[in-house]
Amino acid sequence: MSNKKILPMGVQDFEKLVNNNCIYVDKTAYIYKLVHDVAPFFLSRPRRFGKSLLLSALKAYWEGRKDLFAGLEIEKLEADNPDAWHPYPVFYFDFNGKDYSKTNSLEEVLDSHLKDWEHKYDIITDAVSVETRFKNLLVRVKEKTGKRCVVLVDEYDKPLLDLINDPELQEHNKSLFKGFFSNLKSCDACIQFVFITGVTKFHKVSIFSDLNQLIDISLNKEFSALCGITENELNTYFSEHIELLAKSQDLTIDECRKQLKQTYDGYHFYPDFEGVYNPFSIINAFYAHEFRPYWFESGSPTFLVKMLRNNSFDVRKFSDKTIYASESVILDYTGDSLSPTPLLYQCGYLTISEYNRRLQRYTLSFPNEEVKYGFLNSMMPYYVPSAAESNGLDIFTLEGYVEEGDLDSIRNVLTALFASITYTSNEAPFEHYFQTVIYLVFTLLGKYTVCEMHTFSGRIDCKVETEKFIYLFEFKRDETAEAALRQIDDKDYALPFSADNRKVFKIGVSFDSEKRTLSDWLSCEA
Repeated sequence: MSNKKILPMGVQDFEKLVNNNCIYVDKTAYIYKLVHDVAPFFLSRPRRFGKSLLLSALKAYWEGRKDLFAGLEIEKLEADNPDAWHPYPVFYFDFNGKDYSKTNSLEEVLDSHLKDWEHKYDIITDAVSVETRFKNLLVRVKEKTGKRCVVLVDEYDKPLLDLINDPELQEHNKSLFKGFFSNLKSCDACIQFVFITGVTKFHKVSIFSDLNQLIDISLNKEFSALCGITENELNTYFSEHIELLAKSQDLTIDECRKQLKQTYDGYHFYPDFEGVYNPFSIINAFYAHEFRPYWFESGSPTFLVKMLRNNSFDVRKFSDKTIYASESVILDYTGDSLSPTPLLYQCGYLTISEYNRRLQRYTLSFPNEEVKYGFLNSMMPYYVPSAAESNGLDIFTLEGYVEEGDLDSIRNVLTALFASITYTSNEAPFEHYFQTVIYLVFTLLGKYTVCEMHTFSGRIDCKVETEKFIYLFEFKRDETAEAALRQIDDKDYALPFSADNRKVFKIGVSFDSEKRTLSDWLSCEA
């Protein structure tokens, strides 16, 4: 076998990763700290962020698989520990890969796990309920092996998140979890170690309220890089793949690193501390030698987009850093809140960008360009369905007109976009659509040109730059386009570009909130 390490595409099993000579970003120093503590742990991280691989490595450690950790940090850390590498009975609950939309789906998964372990340890039981069978397992296995049990739970919340739109079945699964995982407290004497992962932390699920000593390390500085890839790890483990990607994209090494950072970095799980790259996207980018939104394409935020639309959420907050949250908001998801902020953060669409220690207030924003443009692009069909139909109203068509300096076509596209929106009496007011559609269109346009989207508070509403042209837009609602154009002149928005060789266009746009249309447009060259 070649000594060259290969990319771990789709590999979440630690043993398979090691035996197939895959690259493993060594997180075992963190594992060492965890396994030498006595508290049960919980970690929330977005989907496809390395949680399953982490639990698989923990499983291998507790099973005493020293051979799999050869050359890794934990081998050195445990070198003088005579109690290391002794195997323990491990109960690994994996809630991935199952559709929980049907009644009793969760019972079937738990039953399958319990049957395997009852067979392995030759335990016969008359108990019917899964919670009683689990308790019997913990007690009997400790008696049989003389070792306390290790409990690892991967994606505990999938049977709950799958049922966001089925509150009755979701409540059933919560109740089932309450009885089942209450054993982690009542059988504490039989348990050596507990580690639970998920995307969210459902505040009212008793797995958290019953385990009084459960330590949530989701916002812990010491473990902020437990999942994900740091800048140093990227350079240490993937330098060869950075070079290959750079060559494939006709970039210099520095240009490639910069684009990787802009596209996939930026996740912060502790304020004012180093960020991490999305591991799923990084590995896929190196494998395909292409910059694409791999993580975003692997799952759709449909529910969250509908939630934003139904609650008339001001989407401009995504860019102007005015989404605030307390620690309790970003750590706990109550399930009955109308605010999308906790789920947006926990699901990985927002991350920590700033922290005010005096106010104990977190500021949240998009972590990177993959998430920013992917999320906003997914919103367009819900606000402007026609923009997704490749009928001349899409962003690519508009970008072409902007590059060509075709003012009439730009006006026609924007006019048609607003004319194509259908409304009902239950919809949000036009002001919300006006602000949202303008924000979405020009922010997405900024992916292909240089676009600065500002708030509607006095500064130029939008500046778009291309190789040949500069566009200065001012938008007005229920005022004239002439008034918008006058504001551009009165505030000398074009002055900074007086020495620029590019052609500068001043454009005033007016929207009619009663007719819900683009009603007026005036443009001239500066």
